[in-house]
Amino acid sequence: MLKYLVVHSTESYPSLDSNHSPFNVGLAIDLPEFNLQQVINLAKQNELRLGEQGLTRLMELLGGHPYLVQSAIAHLKSQQVALEELLILAPTEQGIFSDHLRQQLWHLQHNPQLEIGYKKVVMTNTPVRLDTEVAFKLHSLGLVKLVSNDCVPGYDLYRQYFSTRLE
Repeated sequence: MLKYLVVHSTESYPSLDSNHSPFNVGLAIDLPEFNLQQVINLAKQNELRLGEQGLTRLMELLGGHPYLVQSAIAHLKSQQVALEELLILAPTEQGIFSDHLRQQLWHLQHNPQLEIGYKKVVMTNTPVRLDTEVAFKLHSLGLVKLVSNDCVPGYDLYRQYFSTRLE
């Protein structure tokens, strides 16, 4: 039986010394991303008929990021936006993810090392080797995925949005 559960957010890493984290209790658990079948099931549970092709396109943009996928499903369910419009507007200031994207941009703009490193990542189509601490912080923010010792954009949504914002 589980009696205690300690949960912490990694959003503070850019402003903290990564060698002296105040959250160094417990075991870090990385939550897995949704796979296509889970997204299909989520859409069915929300009574959405988007088809496997539409959901595949959604996952190409968002990967299986639980928050982003859930937000998209909720907006589609409430009929605030159609799938095609959501996909087109997603990486823009008019899209449903604009608050989330601006928050991530704020983190980058307030840490020049992260901004420079992430700009390298989104401006190329190949994995980029970054300083270990920069890679760790960008990964902690969810902005990159690690491929061996190199970094790639976490999601196509991020690549599209930040490649125009970090020029």
